Amino acid sequence: MYTQSLDVPDGDAPGKPALKAVARPLSAADAAAQAALQTRFDERIDADAKIEPQDWMPEAYRKTLVRQISQHAHSEIIGMQPEGNWISRAPSLKRKAILLAKVQDEGGHGLYLYSAAETLGTSREQMLDGLHSGRAKYSSIFNYPTLLWADVGVIGWLVDGAAIMNQVPICRCSFGPYARAMIRICKEESFHQRQGYESLLAQMKGTPAQRDMVQDAVNRWWWPVLAMFGPPDADSPNSAQGMRWGIKRISNDELRQKFVDATVPQARVLGVTLPDPHLKWNEARQQHDYGAIDWDEFWATVNGNGPCNQERLATRVKAHTEGQWVRDAALAHAAKQRARSLKEVA
Repeated sequence: MYTQSLDVPDGDAPGKPALKAVARPLSAADAAAQAALQTRFDERIDADAKIEPQDWMPEAYRKTLVRQISQHAHSEIIGMQPEGNWISRAPSLKRKAILLAKVQDEGGHGLYLYSAAETLGTSREQMLDGLHSGRAKYSSIFNYPTLLWADVGVIGWLVDGAAIMNQVPICRCSFGPYARAMIRICKEESFHQRQGYESLLAQMKGTPAQRDMVQDAVNRWWWPVLAMFGPPDADSPNSAQGMRWGIKRISNDELRQKFVDATVPQARVLGVTLPDPHLKWNEARQQHDYGAIDWDEFWATVNGNGPCNQERLATRVKAHTEGQWVRDAALAHAAKQRARSLKEVA
């Protein structure tokens, strides 16, 4: 989920700058073999063919995928928290069941994506260590508080709507496991978006207090959602290479524009006002103009200084630590089953 905004390097551990090894020069034969592999890889990318885990790939391509897929997985896992804390406070059994299913879906998405990243040779333990130590990034959008029940609906409508806009192109990603994982994820995200919108429609048919609650939530989430598509194309140095490799299909600014154009009529039907005085239809461009995004807030949040960064990470580390006994028990059971199977074969 939410990967355009994650096309940024993970950080180093505090006080421990990364050390880079000096590469040993290749022999002439090795250089020729490397060039042949690179040519074959480039031909497959140009032909829009899928790259599979067993195929040769440039190290930079592998590292880019590990970073993007793991950051995407981290976002799904951290993203369970803002809505998860409303499960016990949902206003009806129906809403509770829907929210439970949605939060469970997000956990499943994270597991699909960690599995896809593992095919690139990076262990889940390494990825989780990056998240828990604060080195790895996840989407900025999950560092904002859910203050009202309406926030849950707005997350479904706007956040998941933006996620679908981001993720449908990834179904055509050049890396096979990532593309295939995204097909199922996008189907489920589509349900999440519709569920959020339906919840808001119901609230907007309610009391003035309910309608005010929805408008307040929209006011708070609109700008962070626009920022989650990532920085402007001119300030996104990795975008061009990602698009050349077929990892990324559509630029940040193009996706943001598509989202705005799709969302304005939905807001009109819903009966809410999008909090942007500069938002208007541009007849010449056949698109909506919109106001300036606060990129200082975006980068501060990405770099760990958002409203809920520390809270979200602390909650995740606590859950992981307290769940260690479950993982230990599962591994012990698997080892016992494996030993029993070997004994029966012998």
